[in-house]
Parts: sequence; structure tokens; C-alpha cells
Amino acid sequence: MTISTTIKTIQDIMRKDVGVDGDAQRISQIVWMIFLKIHDDREMEVELLDPAYKSPIPDRLRWRNWAANTEGMTGDELLDFVNNDLFRNLKNLNVSSSAGQRALLIRSLFEDAYNYMKSGTLMRQVVNKINEIDFNSSKDRHLFNDIYEKILKDLQSAGNAGEYYTPRAVTQFMVDMAAPKLGEKILDPACGTGGFLVSAITRIREKYVKNVRDEEVLQQSVGGVEKKALPHLLCVTNMMVHEIDVPVNIRHDNTLARPLRDYGPKDRVDVIVTNPPFGGMEEDGIETNFPKAFRTRETADLFLLLIMHLLKDGGRAAMVLPDGTLFGEGVKTRIKEKLLEECSLHTIVRLPNGVFSPYTGIKTNLLFLTKGAPTKDIWFYEHPYPEGVKSYNKTKPMRIEEFAPEKAWWHDRKESVQAWKVSAEAVKANNYNLDVKNPNVAAAENGDPDKLLKKYKALLEDINDTRNALKKELMAALGDAGKS
Repeated sequence: MTISTTIKTIQDIMRKDVGVDGDAQRISQIVWMIFLKIHDDREMEVELLDPAYKSPIPDRLRWRNWAANTEGMTGDELLDFVNNDLFRNLKNLNVSSSAGQRALLIRSLFEDAYNYMKSGTLMRQVVNKINEIDFNSSKDRHLFNDIYEKILKDLQSAGNAGEYYTPRAVTQFMVDMAAPKLGEKILDPACGTGGFLVSAITRIREKYVKNVRDEEVLQQSVGGVEKKALPHLLCVTNMMVHEIDVPVNIRHDNTLARPLRDYGPKDRVDVIVTNPPFGGMEEDGIETNFPKAFRTRETADLFLLLIMHLLKDGGRAAMVLPDGTLFGEGVKTRIKEKLLEECSLHTIVRLPNGVFSPYTGIKTNLLFLTKGAPTKDIWFYEHPYPEGVKSYNKTKPMRIEEFAPEKAWWHDRKESVQAWKVSAEAVKANNYNLDVKNPNVAAAENGDPDKLLKKYKALLEDINDTRNALKKELMAALGDAGKS
């Protein structure tokens, strides 16, 4: 049985439970259970390497002691245990023990987790299905990506995935171009379920990690912040499956809720890769955490300010932004002015419609920048649909192979049908409007507006001349008829 089939079977079992209402609750229920199973599997590995290891979870609450035995407690006994022992104690774990970091992580995850199931018998069936997955098996660990993608697709159906879903092809391309290195501090300040961080971890391991010490450096260098409880739990679980042993650097918080001035040198990072939420408004008062000239409740604009502030000099960022930020005025103009003065905004990749469908139809762009020097020129690259494709959808999403032309062009830039360059001075003269249309395609497809107007006037003159000529011929014909 495949992992995705196992997850579907679990969801089918949960649909019989009167306490679980809808996809979002089913997913939340599955995720906290899978987290405890993964945590227990990881602890088994740690115990083999360190016999003195002490779990922060009391023995009776460890997955192996209440869930792993398929003939273990069930019915009302299991339900009472989960509600009144497991959850109550995990929400209040002692964080002052030797395993304090792990305890803090678990406690923070369960502060906002809930058991929605009301049937202990059905819960036992779910637990037994989860036990079929061995997260210490490299095969099953690799297949966690299937679980992850299945959960994301179900979240899409629940109607709330667009806030933290980024197509995997976009995530990988952005990380590849930002090129994080071992030892650099990497952050996603709106990390969702952790797609950017997993891409960064995978890339660094493949390119740079050669020994245990390198791995220790990597473990400490990746961080993220997520505002909502469910994606935060998914992200932490995702990190553990990708061998980040104690992902305490994945915080459940809102990075915008802290005054900008409170972020100091210790908070600065080398690389930021992110798809901040856009199209929404932050809660009242959040904008007061930012300087008066830049106050807005548009989330994407606030994240752009935050990213500029958090980067070290020489630091790099890759982020997704909507078209509205590029051409918007008012506060948006002042933010873009600050961006071009403090950072080199060297590349904007313009994505076609439908990349984020069906979650949003807003056109999006990938911005790549380096902090510490003002912008001189901005290169634009218009990403085309692949041949034969008119739009993307759930069954035919964007693929990483489509970015091969951008990657080939990246280090040897020339203007083409897809690529063009605009000076910062030209952008400034146009009131910092970054919504620069592709001049090469526009000239070929639409023509120059002045030339088109001249052609239109000439066409009207031709029509008028033809009409007058026909009129004369008709009058002449009528005159001849009258004479006869």
C-alpha cells in the first residue's frame, strides 16, 4: 500500500467520527499524530547513538508505549487517555530539564493542537494505520514527501492552502538562484509548511556537507517563522523528516508583530527565501511597528520592508511578490524607493498567469536582491508557458525543468525576446513603477502606440477617400441614367 493510500484510508476512517468536521480538522488531527510517531522514530535513532539520552516526554506518553501496540488501549479508555493525560501533559511539559529544547518545541506545538475525534475505537484504527509507516526507514522517510503533498492538496480543498502554498518548481528555482552556502544563516520569515527551507537544506547537504561537523553547522543555520498553528506543526514535522533533529529555530509567531527597531544585529541573516502572504491585510496596530512613512496593512509590503531590514550587508533575498507591489503608488512608491537605494534589485522574473491557480489569480513575480549597494540596473525575464501549454492547473503544475533557460541565462545575461534591462534612473523617473512591460514582445505583438495611431488615421483617410470615390461614381451613374 502506498503512503498516499494510507493517508486516504486514515481520512476515510475519520469521516466516520462525528467529532471531526471537514478537511481542515481531519488534517490537523492527522498531523499531530504523525508528528508524535515521527518524533518517537527519531528518538529511537538518538537512543542508539546516545544510551544516556532522556526523552522530554514522560514514558507513558511516548508513542511506543500507548500507540505502537496494535492491541493496545482503545474505545473510551484511549479517548480518556488522549484528552485528559496526553494533551494535558504535553501542553505543560517541563522545559527546565536536560532535554529543554525538545520539551519547549513539543509544548509549543501542542499549545494550539486539539483532539477532534470522539470515538476511541476509530482513533485506534487511525493509530494502527500510522504505525504502518516507519520513519526510520529511508524509503518511508523519502515517501513523507508524498504525505506532505497529499496533505497540501487536501488543504487546497479545504480552501485555505493559498496562504502558504508555493509550487515546488518555484521554490527550488528561487533557492537555486539565491544559492545558500554552508555556514550562512538562512531564514524564511513566513515559512508555511517549510518548502523553501527543505529546498535549502537539500541543496546545502548535496553541495557542502561532508562530515558530522558540517551537519552540525547546517542544523543551526536554518530558521523560519510561521503565524498559524497547523502549517507550523507541518513545518516542524517536515524539518524532522529531513533530519533537522530539534527544529527549535522554526518558531510559531508573527514576524510582523515585533517593532522593526527591535530587530538588531543578532537577528540579521545571510539569505532570505520566502513567499510572504499577499492580497490580505494585517490586524489593527501591526503597521505601527514600522516607521511612519512606510505604514500600511498590506502584508506583502510589510514583509518587503522586514526583509530589507533583516538582511546583513551583502545578504541575498529571493521573494515572491504580486504585480500590485510593482506598480502601486503612495506607500508602495516610498518602499520601492528605499529598496532601490539600499539594495541591488538585480533581477525580476515575471511569471505567467495561473502559476498559483486555483488559490489566486493574481499575477506574481520573483524578486532577487542583494543588500548593501544601490540598484544600478534591473534585469527582467519573462517566463513563458512551455510549448503546448496555455495555463497551469492542479494536474499540470509548473515544472522545475521550465526554468532551465533562466538558469542558463543567469550568469551570461543578454537581451532577448524574454529578457530586457532597465536602469534604476529610468525606474526613478517613472515614479518607481517596476511594472515594466517586455519591450521586445510588445514591439512585435502590439507595435509602437504612436505608429499604431498614425496607421489608424491613415486607414480612416483611406476609408473616407474610398467612400467619396464610390459616392462620385454613384452620382455619375444616376446622372447618366437621368439623361437617357
